[in-house]
Amino acid sequence: MELSNIVKKMQAAVERAGGLDRSVKFDFGDDGQITASGKDVKAEDGEANCTISVSKDDFISLVQGDLDPMAAFMSGKLKVTGDMSVAMGLQSLFSST
Repeated sequence: MELSNIVKKMQAAVERAGGLDRSVKFDFGDDGQITASGKDVKAEDGEANCTISVSKDDFISLVQGDLDPMAAFMSGKLKVTGDMSVAMGLQSLFSST
């Protein structure tokens, strides 16, 4: 899945949720970054309250429900820096994607 398609799907999920209270960045390493804040989702690097580092393939598996977020975190496939509560709040956002 292309980064632009992920951004479109995330944008729709963020809009359905009424926006985000805090900012979050998804760092896919060499595959790019996505930053979301308020109702904006952009395929760019930026400052955020929380950064989630995960491979793009694992992120897609997480969103599709094929990979458990807690298992991904505990196994090191997903790393969180910054405000952990922001990451915890994303589970309900992506369960509707």
